[in-house]
Amino acid sequence: MSTTVQSRIVGTLVAGQILQGLGQGATLAMGAVIANEMAGPSFSGAAATGSTLGAAAASIPLARFARRMGRRPALALGAGLSGIGSVLTVVATGMQVFPLLVLGFALLGVGTAVGLQARFAATDNAEPERRGRDLSLVVWSTTIGAVAGPNLFGPGESIQVVLGLPQHTGSFLIAIAAQFLAVLLYLVALRPDPLELARGRVVELAPADEGIVRGRTALVFAIAAIAASHAVMVSIMSMTPVHLTTHGASLTVVGFTISLHVAGMFALSPLFGWLSDRWGRIPLILLGQLLLGLAVLTIGFGAENELAVVVALILLGLGWSSATVAGSALVSDLVTGEARLKVQGRTDTIMSLAGATGGALAGPVLALVGYSGLAWGAGVLVVAVVVAASVVGRRVALPS
Repeated sequence: MSTTVQSRIVGTLVAGQILQGLGQGATLAMGAVIANEMAGPSFSGAAATGSTLGAAAASIPLARFARRMGRRPALALGAGLSGIGSVLTVVATGMQVFPLLVLGFALLGVGTAVGLQARFAATDNAEPERRGRDLSLVVWSTTIGAVAGPNLFGPGESIQVVLGLPQHTGSFLIAIAAQFLAVLLYLVALRPDPLELARGRVVELAPADEGIVRGRTALVFAIAAIAASHAVMVSIMSMTPVHLTTHGASLTVVGFTISLHVAGMFALSPLFGWLSDRWGRIPLILLGQLLLGLAVLTIGFGAENELAVVVALILLGLGWSSATVAGSALVSDLVTGEARLKVQGRTDTIMSLAGATGGALAGPVLALVGYSGLAWGAGVLVVAVVVAASVVGRRVALPS
């Protein structure tokens, strides 16, 4: 396939992710504020929990829809549902209806599922030696929206005042515009459809209409590594603001820490993709566990030091990025044809459920054993992935 066509596909996916990232970044932090004011501090995590569960619920249906109709309509549908979530959030805030607010957050989470599917869409026609790079470019593009989104709170407030909307909902209007622009982008610019194009090619070792799984043990490991790394990241990250503010840190410090963490998650993903293409997937998964392990150790021994927490959150984001990019590329390496779509959808669902579980358990664990204890508990998952990687690396021959 022409590299020009693949570059255009990746470019469209990158642009779509930037728009989706603007929507997510502009709303999720403000969503926690709205939930807190509407239902109290105990429910302030409803935005993150609802969004994560929405992503988990949407991943497999979106993958099935893509299998029947193609990537283009599937990504457009997901972006549209995310836009509807923003609309519902504005309505729920004005009416002060908390269940409707949670539903809005869940539909916003479909945007996360779109981002997860978009990274796999980048691999549909990528050559094996460039698969990690193309996937990581789409992951990286989320950085732009994630960094720019929170800075739209100010313009959002101005819009909300002009239009007479409920307090804190102005940024959701920006999200609505960005999400529906993403719908148009996918429908108009994502041509040829990457999945339809892939179906017209001979896919590695199997007919494109059926597909095979090459190495089920390695595939289970890849999915487990992605899920475990995501659970470690979400559990520690979600409790960091609580820990910092409880110990007297200002909101400026909290915002700065989370911003650096998000930058760590996405900014270096192209580097990790390039390294995974050259060094191999499992070495990069292990690099991710090393970085996650360093984050755990830093928090375990320095939880009371703000600088140590900042460093740990950067390491946490970098470790997540390395493990997720390499693990996702390994999933695409091991599955061909139509089977790839099924496995990718299941991978995204398991990843999102692992994150939701980690986030849900993090609060009680923090209350029981503290922030450092939470980190040590998350470290058990890191050790488990390292042990599994050593076994898989010795016993399983991976495709080149």
